Amino acid sequence: MTTDTTAPTLARSAEQLARRIRLRAVQMISPHGYGYLGQALSSAEQLAVLHSGHLRQGIDRFVVSPGHYIIGAYAVAREAGRLSDADLADYGNDGALLESIGTETSPAVDLTCGSLSQGLSGALGLALADRLHGSEGDRKTYVLISDGELEEGQTWEAAMFAGHHRLGDVVVLLDANDSQVDGPVSSITTVEPIADKWRAFGWYAEDVDGHSVEQLDTALRRAIDDPRPAVVIARTSTVHGLDCLPADADGHFIKLPADLAARALAELEDDDDA
Repeated sequence: MTTDTTAPTLARSAEQLARRIRLRAVQMISPHGYGYLGQALSSAEQLAVLHSGHLRQGIDRFVVSPGHYIIGAYAVAREAGRLSDADLADYGNDGALLESIGTETSPAVDLTCGSLSQGLSGALGLALADRLHGSEGDRKTYVLISDGELEEGQTWEAAMFAGHHRLGDVVVLLDANDSQVDGPVSSITTVEPIADKWRAFGWYAEDVDGHSVEQLDTALRRAIDDPRPAVVIARTSTVHGLDCLPADADGHFIKLPADLAARALAELEDDDDA
């Protein structure tokens, strides 16, 4: 009798990578005293699972739709050796390679969008181009989007287009952290039931705990195997994985004064050494 150790191994590596993503994000924003930390905290497991066991570097594409989520992609790229400590140390400075809001020149991704809700449309364009070039099925296009973007019509136009054309090479990770610049998404515009809305447009949709690497991995495998475009809705928190943050921390743009930054770094470094 043999035992399949693939899933436990992937889970361990993804959990380790998620911790490193959080640590790198704190390192990037701590010199500034504030920044888009909450987005890295909420999406860390999604990025980790995707890059640990699914996205094939140099084959598949990776699109980050909300430009301020780019911090997580930078962290992943540093762990993969595609960015340096010096690159991360310059994050957010004038003229730096690593801008705090992603642009067309941002490394670590195939496409990012400063304005919200445009990433899915761009991803569908890439997938449609593959079809027109006769290479459909050769690679996946993974897209990270946010629940705040569901308040914008372009997201739903793109979802409708993808369902109609059955662009099954597109897989969306939807970070449902209930956070946007004006407050909780649920208090601004009702977007629920999220999964049912995507299904109505012809998508495969699954709702999971976005901080469970096991649930994310299983859902991504089903999404990849389904012939329809697919979305994995990851329910997350913008303060997950960092106990030192105050309960009322603004998840969209977290203030991190020097004393709190030191505590956050110590907490994540201790976890990393465990």
